[in-house]
Amino acid sequence: MATFTYRIKGKANPGNIRIRVKQGDAFDYEISTGLKCRLEHWSQPKQTVKNIAVATYKDKVNIKLRKLKAFIEAEYFKELSDGNGISQLWLKKKVNQFFNRPDTIDNEKDYFLGSFIENYINESKNTVKLKLGRTLSPRTIEYYHMTLDKLKTFEEFKGKKVKFIDVNTKFHQEFVTFLSTEQQLNPNTIGFYVSKLKLFCKEADIQGININNEYKSSDFYVPSNKTIDIYLNEAEIKSIFELNLHGKEKLDNVRDWLIIGVWTGLRVSDLLTLKKESLAESQIHITNIKTGIPVIIPLHNQVKQILSKREGEFPRPISDQKFNSYIKTVCQLAKITNEVEGSKMVAKMINGKKAFRKTFGKYKKFELVSSHICRRSFATNLYGKLDTLTIMKITGHKTEKQFIEYIKITPSEYAKKLEQYWSNQ
Repeated sequence: MATFTYRIKGKANPGNIRIRVKQGDAFDYEISTGLKCRLEHWSQPKQTVKNIAVATYKDKVNIKLRKLKAFIEAEYFKELSDGNGISQLWLKKKVNQFFNRPDTIDNEKDYFLGSFIENYINESKNTVKLKLGRTLSPRTIEYYHMTLDKLKTFEEFKGKKVKFIDVNTKFHQEFVTFLSTEQQLNPNTIGFYVSKLKLFCKEADIQGININNEYKSSDFYVPSNKTIDIYLNEAEIKSIFELNLHGKEKLDNVRDWLIIGVWTGLRVSDLLTLKKESLAESQIHITNIKTGIPVIIPLHNQVKQILSKREGEFPRPISDQKFNSYIKTVCQLAKITNEVEGSKMVAKMINGKKAFRKTFGKYKKFELVSSHICRRSFATNLYGKLDTLTIMKITGHKTEKQFIEYIKITPSEYAKKLEQYWSNQ
C-alpha cells in the first residue's frame, strides 16, 4: 500500500516542503507543495512545523499539510477503486487542484481574475454577444481595459495576483480602500471599477469557474455619491448659436458640432461621425454605436441653419479630445461664466506622479462643460414639452426611472414650470 509523507530536500532556508507518494518498488513520486518552512523549525519525525513560539506560521502551514495529505489519500484510493494508476503528473495536478492553482498558463483564466478579464476582452473583440446580437463596442472594450489596468495596479500594490476564490468581501474592502487612498479616486469612479469586476465575476460564474460567492453579497457593494451634473439651458444654447466666431475657424467648427449635439441628443461617439449621407428628408438617420439601435432625429431649426451655412455638409471631423477642450472656450466666449457646483479634473501628485482626479467644488460653468452635456441638455430641455417615451427613444434610456435620474432640472426650475403652468390657466 502507498505511503504519503512530507520532507524538505536541499539546504535552501527556508526550504520547500515536498509531498511524497511511494509504494515499494512500484512507484515513487514527489513534488513541491509550494509551502515553505525554515529548516530549524521542521520536525521530520512528525512531518510538521515544530510547535515553537518562533514558528509563528506553524498553525497555518500544519493545517494545510494535514488537509492536503487527506485530500491526496482520498484521490489516490478513488483512482484505485476505478482501476486507474497514478503518475508524477497526476500528483502535480492533484496538488494544484487542492491549492486552486492553474496547471498551465492557458488555464490561468480559470483561476485568476485578471487572466480571465484579459481573455474575455480578447474573445469579445470578434465574438457576437447573443444578448446584444453584435460584438461589444470599442468604448465598452476600452472600459474593460481600464478595469483590468486598475486591477493590475492593485495586484502590484499587494504583491500578488487575485484568485477567483479570493474575491470576497475582504478583497472588496481592500480594493475600495486602495482606489480611495492610494489612487485618490472619488466614490463614483470606484463604483465604476467595482461594478465591472462584479460583471466579470458573474460571467465566470456562468462559465462554471470555481468562484467565491461573496461577490453576490450586499457587502460587495458598488460605491457611489450624488453627482451634480450641468446642462445648457435654451438661453445659453441661443447665446452659443449667435456667437460671432468670424475668423476663428476651429472654434466656429466646434461650436456648430456643439449646437448639433444639444439638438440631437447623440453621444459624442455618434455625433462626431455624422456625414452628409446620414441625412434623409430633413432627418438624421443613424445607428447608435453603443446600443446598435437605429435612431431617426428630425432637424432642429438651428441645425438646419448650420447645414445651410455649410452647403449641406456637417462640420469638419474633430477628435473627442479636441471637442472637449474647444467647447469650454466657446462657452467662455458666450459668457456662460456663472458659478455652479460640480466636479472637474484637477492635477494632483499621487505617489510622486502627476495624475488628474475629479474634484468637487464651485467652478465657472464653462469649466465643467464636456461632450456629455449635449445629450443631457437635449433630454433636460425637452422634458415636460414632449412625452417622456419619445425623448427616451432618442436618448436610448431603457426605463423612465433611469431617464428621470439622468435629466438635471433643479427644484427652482420645477417651481418655475409650475408657476408658468398656473399663469397660463
